[in-house]
Amino acid sequence: MAEEHFQLRTYALIDSMQPQFAAFLASELDGDVPLAKMAELWMELAPGSEIYNLLDVALKECNAKPGLQMVEREFGVLEVHSFDLESVKGAGEIILRTCGLEVSQRLRPTVVSAKIINKVNPYQAQQINKVRKGTLLLPGRSLLVFEVEPAAYIVLAANEAEKASNINLVHFNPFGRFGRLFLSGSESEIKTAREAAVAAIEGI
Repeated sequence: MAEEHFQLRTYALIDSMQPQFAAFLASELDGDVPLAKMAELWMELAPGSEIYNLLDVALKECNAKPGLQMVEREFGVLEVHSFDLESVKGAGEIILRTCGLEVSQRLRPTVVSAKIINKVNPYQAQQINKVRKGTLLLPGRSLLVFEVEPAAYIVLAANEAEKASNINLVHFNPFGRFGRLFLSGSESEIKTAREAAVAAIEGI
């Protein structure tokens, strides 16, 4: 397989999933259910059709559990998790080795937007609530709308923001051109969450 030309778009390792983040993923992923405090790895690679074989190779050699495998246009996305951080790291190492890649070859993510809206209008809150899958956005709270590219890196931003601040996870989407995250809380909590999310992305 090493003769194939691979592109590593995303390599996002999470050391300990936070409670809201893990609960959101558990309701969304089709595979094994992730739990809080588990480690997790998201990888996005091209060509997308190879994702099935790459995940299978990793699962045969490590104890991490798969939460997702999906081909989206030309890219494939996979997620694995475990309470054992080394098992999750091992899965990533196996996949990279099979592809002839190194972590340093991943695309560097970019913060596209980090907008705070203070004292959200009741009508605006209801519009967002119609499409959210996390906590309801209450009128009058502050809202962070955070976007990154490549999209799958949004999981790292979401988890680190929850680590850093007492926020509510309203919604996030790690697929498509941009990953998008919605968090709510007090003005000070949201500012702290934004700082943590930006640091997580810019630190890669």
